[in-house]
Amino acid sequence: MSAASNSERIEGEPMSLWVATGGSTEYPGLRGDVEVDIAVIGGGIAGLTAALALKRAGQTVAVLETARVGTGVTGHTTGKVTSLQRLAYTELRDHHGTDTARAYGQANEAALRHVADVVATEGIDCDFRRVANYTYAESDEALARVRAEADLAAELGLPATFTTEVPLPFQVKGAVRFDDQAQLHAVKYLQGLARAVDGDGSFVFERAHARGIREGSPCIVDLEDGSVRARDVIVATNVPFGDHGLFDCRSRPHRSYLVAGLVDTPPLDATFISVDEPMRSILTVAIDGKSYVLAGGEGHPASEAGDTAERYRRLAAFARDRLGVEGVAYRWSTQDGIPVDGLPYVGRMSPEAKHVYVITGLRKWGLTNGTAAALILADTLSGRENPWAAVFDSNRTTPAANANQPVEESTEAVSATPERVDLAPGDGAVIGVDGDSTAVYKDEEGNVHAVSAVCTHLGCIVDFNPADVTWDCPCHGSRFAIDGSVIQGPAVIALPPRPVP
Repeated sequence: MSAASNSERIEGEPMSLWVATGGSTEYPGLRGDVEVDIAVIGGGIAGLTAALALKRAGQTVAVLETARVGTGVTGHTTGKVTSLQRLAYTELRDHHGTDTARAYGQANEAALRHVADVVATEGIDCDFRRVANYTYAESDEALARVRAEADLAAELGLPATFTTEVPLPFQVKGAVRFDDQAQLHAVKYLQGLARAVDGDGSFVFERAHARGIREGSPCIVDLEDGSVRARDVIVATNVPFGDHGLFDCRSRPHRSYLVAGLVDTPPLDATFISVDEPMRSILTVAIDGKSYVLAGGEGHPASEAGDTAERYRRLAAFARDRLGVEGVAYRWSTQDGIPVDGLPYVGRMSPEAKHVYVITGLRKWGLTNGTAAALILADTLSGRENPWAAVFDSNRTTPAANANQPVEESTEAVSATPERVDLAPGDGAVIGVDGDSTAVYKDEEGNVHAVSAVCTHLGCIVDFNPADVTWDCPCHGSRFAIDGSVIQGPAVIALPPRPVP
């Protein structure tokens, strides 16, 4: 049996534009024991924002990042900082009522103001600039929905107008416009947050892989070569580490894709997202004297991967045909949780938890939702009331998916696993070896790498992603590098090596 060929190369370097142009950080790993007021697991937008807000409130904090600051989910964002999120307010009003929709908008507007304040007060050079944001319609059906969203958002007190003047290089029928929104270089912003957190009794640790959390007085976060003792712990790892709240069932992993290409025109003072399908997200940015257009979309549940390479090609074609991009310089994917009821989860890890808190389910708008969530927990842990805490409550009653069904489906798939494949360089496949499912990859030099194909989260069988060269779990969204190391949870244990078949 032959594996699907990866011989047709995909345009663009497989790296986030933000990661590629953001430089790197060199914070130490944790060796030994540290004691602080608050331990924060996760060095993305939510964790670092919470850490800085708590430090400003007089608390000592330790941020534990398993890789490097800015290289996780936040480093693979679009860079939009906005409270206009496609047709979010109509959806939230219909499911939760007008008051909840208003509170969600207020929280996101407050997050936008907070980011602007931090950039100014901390002097963070992250290409932050104010722009208008548009949700645009090309069809009559989408136009009606856009008008309704504009009316509702204005009623909620948000900076919304309906307009037919949309500064895109192709014809559209109208849009919701939010004024005084923003965009930024996500990695440079996170690096600025980290610099502001580190020092004066607070710490940022990189390559600091948390192994477990022991709740108590104090709580203890165990790492490979040390521990952190803290009064409270915040878990801000996109998919919660040490999940006791079943968030992998209450928040469905959703993957999106972006391409960035060079253009010879200056950036627009605007960002865009479509209502019509396929959804397209557009942003322009200048970095190191070069202008880039970012085109995003092709989103899907992680369980429905399809042809990843073709998704990149469709985005590249859109960028060329409609946005004037001559060639793709960078391409990348990102994955975030979509909460089953549409609202992020912020608060205690579970109803029984007393000192362990969680931020998750940021519904693909992490730069504002992650900031708002961080401010909620900063208030909570400082003994202050927060007006949006109840709306985002992590322990509210929500519908739950059946956690066992994907494992059952995956188990059925094991019996159909081939025992032999012919791999071309750059290809990977899952095969059966002595009754075990083995994930096998042949690199461009012809070397073969083999790891277990059984996801270490709940036992599903991983799939090969040829465009990103990763092993991806279709059940709950865990992603692994070719050597088996964890790229993204909920899995926290690497795929163990297997003998090369």
